[in-house]
Parts: sequence; C-alpha cells; structure tokens
Amino acid sequence: MTVKMSLILESIFGNRSAAYVLLYLQHYGEGHASRMAKAFKVSPMGLQRQLKRLEHSGVLISRLVGRTRVFTFNDTDPTVRSLRSFLASEIARLPDMFRQDTGA
Repeated sequence: MTVKMSLILESIFGNRSAAYVLLYLQHYGEGHASRMAKAFKVSPMGLQRQLKRLEHSGVLISRLVGRTRVFTFNDTDPTVRSLRSFLASEIARLPDMFRQDTGA
C-alpha cells in the first residue's frame, strides 16, 4: 500500500521509514520489519534501522517469536503513551486503505 502522509509528519519523525513504523505499530499493535515492508511496498532495510533505533531509545520493545523479532510500543513510558494518542489521531486522517487489515 502506498500511504500519502504529510511532510509535517515525516519531519516530526525524521523520515518516512520512522513514520511508517510508528503508524503501523499504532494501528496493528505489533509487527516485524518484513510485514511492514510488504504493507508499505518498501525495502525492509530502512524499517529495520528505525525499529532498532526506536527500541534503543525506549519507544519500542521487542521479543523473539521463533526466529522473528516482533516489535510493540513500550507502554510503560508516559511519553510513549502520549505519542500513541497523537498517532491514533493521525491514523484517523489517513486514507481508508491504510486502516484496512493487511493480515498483520
């Protein structure tokens, strides 16, 4: 899926890959790089870098499911909970295509 997001949103998160990661996880609750890449029709490499960066900074946490690293938000942090509220409002403004279930 191709998601047209505002330049402001990309600027806030630093780049499009970071915005994709955060929006995907807000919508689906959890995910891994290859599923996100398939959903957005992008290379998983940039998404993997952002997932690692966001985990390192404490925004995300991960766990292994088999050989796959699955990421979710670190909801123990109050700032992350505020970020999720913001993301939920942004998702409501995106095209319906984004909000459809992609089998994640």
